Amino acid sequence: MTRFDHLGLVVRDIEKQKKFYSGILGLEILDEKEVLAPPTGDHTNIPGGRRKLVFLGDANGEELLELVQYIDPPSPLGQPLSPHQTNSIHLCFIMANLQNRYRELSNQGVQFLTPPIVIHRPEGASICLCYVRDPEGHWLEFKEVLG
Repeated sequence: MTRFDHLGLVVRDIEKQKKFYSGILGLEILDEKEVLAPPTGDHTNIPGGRRKLVFLGDANGEELLELVQYIDPPSPLGQPLSPHQTNSIHLCFIMANLQNRYRELSNQGVQFLTPPIVIHRPEGASICLCYVRDPEGHWLEFKEVLG
């Protein structure tokens, strides 16, 4: 059996990203550490690689997101991908009362691609969706299941 566990994002500024995901979106910081790979490498295949890790999760302590900042060697800077570009990914967060969260997050400077849009699905519950970028350009989807 295969089951999804978490998503890891390589980031440039782990403190800024940590503040966004915990302080603004409300994920809980479950663990933080700095790790050093042995000279022969580890599962990342970067011999002697040093990186900071921040693990974030929900109120039940379930890990959802791992932020990874490579310190040595530092990660090359990439360009944010468009939402429809091959290799682009997005993280989807379920939120209650998305219209209110949209206003709150907008007031905190979060830039949305669109305001929340309601999609009526004849086969099931309607949903409300919108997209946003985190401070480094990763795409996030916010979703609310209506009724």
